[in-house]
Amino acid sequence: MILLLDVGNSQVFGGVYLESMASMERKEPVFTFRKSSDRSASSDEMGLFLMAVLSQNGINPRQISQIGIASVVPDAMHSIRGAIQKYFGITPFLLVPGVKTGLKIKYRNPAEVGADRIANSIAAVARFPGQNLIIVDMGTATTFCAVTSQKDYLGGAILAGLRISMEALESKTAKLPVVEILKPTEVCGRSPVESIQAGLYYGHLGAVKEICTRYQRDLFLGQKPTIIGTGGFARLFSGENLFDTDIPNLVLEGLLEAIAQNRES
Repeated sequence: MILLLDVGNSQVFGGVYLESMASMERKEPVFTFRKSSDRSASSDEMGLFLMAVLSQNGINPRQISQIGIASVVPDAMHSIRGAIQKYFGITPFLLVPGVKTGLKIKYRNPAEVGADRIANSIAAVARFPGQNLIIVDMGTATTFCAVTSQKDYLGGAILAGLRISMEALESKTAKLPVVEILKPTEVCGRSPVESIQAGLYYGHLGAVKEICTRYQRDLFLGQKPTIIGTGGFARLFSGENLFDTDIPNLVLEGLLEAIAQNRES
């Protein structure tokens, strides 16, 4: 079995896949899990957590034969790598610049593209070969990636995610409260809470629509790309026809695909 970890700024998102999944078109995890990111966590804390979450889901940690990591938090990597080496006796695969991805990175400095964005793009290309793609990942930040039918990774956009925006309003104002992030019943709020919820939801909705519209016009010459939603908040917008498909585990699929590509090479 393969253990995959997406180490983000707010959460560690993980999943376990069967070895055979790496060669299949549709990749479904045995199970997935999330934990809050803690850059100060020791290798023992992380190792014990991983051992426990595997055991609680019926997986003997000794069944894990390979581990892959995509991380955008460099400070956390020392502890995580130490945990994996100590508790699993495995040297993990790291999705870092220089490994085989199948993409042609058009960023000015390819090394600056986040590992999560690369993983999402790898998975999207594998799922939708020969198509122009926009990947919208709605997590701590909301990120956009544009990939052509020829596997050119063109770049993208990054904006503050829903939770960051809400926390900024709460911390930088005297009277605005923390609110639950949800789809409001009305666009015109009638209380501070409702007004914040309307602004967060419809402001984000408008931003996603605008960026995707401009990508279609400017990058894909008006041709309709396949728009993929992923990340924790993507399903909040499921009724808005924003995405052609929503794939919650896209980043893990991309990491699994990267492992397969580099194993072959």
